Amino acid sequence: MTDQTEIAHVLGAIADPYNGASLESLGAIKALTVAGSKVQVSLELGYPAAKDERLAGQVQQALMALDGIDEVDLDLSWRVVAHPAANSAQAVPGVKNIIAVASGKGGVGKSTTAANLALALAAEGARVGMLDADIYGPSQPQILGVGQRRPNIVGEGKAQQMVPIEAHGLQTISMGYLVTEQTPMVWRGPMVSGALKQLLSQTRWDELDYLIIDMPPGTGDIALTLSQSVPVTGSVIVTTPQDIALLDAVKGIEMFRKVHVPVLGVIENMATHVCSDCGHKEAIFGAGGGERIARDYNTELLGQLPLTMAVREQADSGRPSVVADPDSDVAQTYRTIALKMAACLWRENQAAAPTTILTSVDD
Repeated sequence: MTDQTEIAHVLGAIADPYNGASLESLGAIKALTVAGSKVQVSLELGYPAAKDERLAGQVQQALMALDGIDEVDLDLSWRVVAHPAANSAQAVPGVKNIIAVASGKGGVGKSTTAANLALALAAEGARVGMLDADIYGPSQPQILGVGQRRPNIVGEGKAQQMVPIEAHGLQTISMGYLVTEQTPMVWRGPMVSGALKQLLSQTRWDELDYLIIDMPPGTGDIALTLSQSVPVTGSVIVTTPQDIALLDAVKGIEMFRKVHVPVLGVIENMATHVCSDCGHKEAIFGAGGGERIARDYNTELLGQLPLTMAVREQADSGRPSVVADPDSDVAQTYRTIALKMAACLWRENQAAAPTTILTSVDD
């Protein structure tokens, strides 16, 4: 008969399927009760993966393999919190975690990727906001189908705030909501930085687990302003396999590390082209680049996305893939990447102090 110490050891050694860390190191085990041949386990994840069955299957398989265990009762829940050093001071009120989605250069599909990641987290039950920080070329109003709507203003004087516009369950704000599509932003750097600060500080976010920021391409004023103005919890770099894009992606990784923002991982977009007629896949921009960068810079390859006409058409229509066709392969890929991103953020945010596992044994 396996004793409760061994059961706790086996349970604690199980790795989270999305970030690879052990349940013990993540502080995920909230309670463990052994009653004869029955084990009751309570797990609390730090990201919205309760719908996912992989971890539950791993726990069931590992514990049922122990001598004398005939039944495993698992209670799996989740709760997103902010690391004390991340946003505890509520520098952006109503926001727990801030994730910057960036790219070293334009044209790699960063904005479409950011929108689908945000929608994927919302579909899992998280409260998610989207801030379009591309002041010169805001694209989220088009991608999210908001059109020419304008945010409501509440409060008076210096206390005035913009109420985010809801789109597909996301709370969203963008410079594109404040100007017309034909208005060019002919601004110098300080004006752009000031606009971003206003979007961050004068938006009334409502209890967000994650605020996804769609960054402009490159490593200029916006990135520096963001890192200096608010405690960005983590960043994600979007690239294509093309060599020139990979060179710029490396610059993005280095920039975030210089301003002490954790790089949660790399997303390789347009990894393969999928023929809409025959389904043939071809790596027209090269292969293995994202994996190589992740390895060389000690970060994660969060996932690889195909180049398909459907992704472009759905984004152009204002209904990104996760909303337009949630059961499609590409939507499921976005979902997996989003969960890996959130799980890696949880791992980064996890306090170093060990969490006490509550155990009891009934005769």
